[in-house]
Amino acid sequence: MNRLTKAAVVALALSTTAVPMLVQAQDRDRREYRQDRRDDRRDFRQERREDRRDWRDGRYDSRQDYRRDRRDDRRDYWAERRDDRRDWRNDRWDRNNSNWWRGRSDFRGYNGPRSGYWYAPSYGYYRVEPRYSNYRWRTGGYLPYQYRNYYVRDPYVYGLREAPRGYRYVHAGNDILLIAVASGLIASVLSGVY
Repeated sequence: MNRLTKAAVVALALSTTAVPMLVQAQDRDRREYRQDRRDDRRDFRQERREDRRDWRDGRYDSRQDYRRDRRDDRRDYWAERRDDRRDWRNDRWDRNNSNWWRGRSDFRGYNGPRSGYWYAPSYGYYRVEPRYSNYRWRTGGYLPYQYRNYYVRDPYVYGLREAPRGYRYVHAGNDILLIAVASGLIASVLSGVY
């Protein structure tokens, strides 16, 4: 017998034994899955039965107590959600609130504007050339190289989306600029942030 014939005979033998074994394994898995589901349903029914028994045995004195407890739980839940929403709102930049930054850790060293300096949150004050002190940044202009390293660490705080690939938000005075990393080209300006 040549090699090809031997390989064909071996493949035929394997296929006739492997397929039934695979079917048996799938059937066993199905049976186990059904048994697990049956056990889960049995456990659930048992828990419900115990809950009804507690109700009958006087765990709650009356339906009114039960309802009162549920009402209190709902009120607590909604009060916590309301507080969470307030905290979330107070933690972000708001154009109408000039003191939104007070109490934030990244503004720890901020004491207001200084002549000849800019402030970048989490970086502190840094010296700028006099010609850029009150400069009005415009889209299409270029940010000088020495001021490109003061990037915005969390754009979400300022209500900004994540910067596109190849771009970065940077602090420039009281403004936030979206610049191209390679060239410093200004793509957009958010002015008067703090």
